[in-house]
Amino acid sequence: MAEERNVKLHGMWVSPYSKRVELALKLKGIPYEYIEEDLSNKSPLLLQYNPVHKKVPVLVHNGKPLAESYIILEYIDENWKHSPRFLPEDPHKRAQIRFWASFIQQQLFELLGRLLMTDGEAQKRTSEEAFEKINVLEKGMKEYFSEVVPDVDDQNFGFLDILVCSVFCTQNVCEEVHGVKVLDPKRNPFLFSWVEKLNQHPIVKEIYPPYDQLINFLQVFRQNALKSFT
Repeated sequence: MAEERNVKLHGMWVSPYSKRVELALKLKGIPYEYIEEDLSNKSPLLLQYNPVHKKVPVLVHNGKPLAESYIILEYIDENWKHSPRFLPEDPHKRAQIRFWASFIQQQLFELLGRLLMTDGEAQKRTSEEAFEKINVLEKGMKEYFSEVVPDVDDQNFGFLDILVCSVFCTQNVCEEVHGVKVLDPKRNPFLFSWVEKLNQHPIVKEIYPPYDQLINFLQVFRQNALKSFT
């Protein structure tokens, strides 16, 4: 237990990448010290621990830093092998999960982020591309889970649950800010039901910022992003 207490997380309260790691640590019941970073004035420790990207999150375990949320999640699961296990033991299933996790990260996550930074025709094109990718994910997840929306509890919370949560669990706030309905229950019933389950989990409710605080941040972020493109 002494080793487990020697865990620190450098994060930022609104970063979905940081929230992934925070969620994983809390699901595993791993005690850790949280260090809030100001990304406009990065701490010397953050620059020391992540000199390549200079970003959060950074997990420091026994003085050894790890960067990139995707890598950190796998490290947590491999180092603390108790439930919930984020990745299955079966190599084929692990490979399938890694494939869809990569799809979410590389083709969907940043695309949805662009909706906050665009308007007019540019936003319309981005939203159409996003809907296409979400439909692909809907179909893939229905096939992977054999049409059954996965259970979400303390013993069943996997890698894809964490990734889907980081992408969609605050989309209602994002939708209010940028005005595009991203996740529609009629168009994507499987994903919509899954996200509804995720949002009811006590730890998910605990780690995400209050609605008013998040919407204020995103409104300012969008205003600044739109100004930078004009």
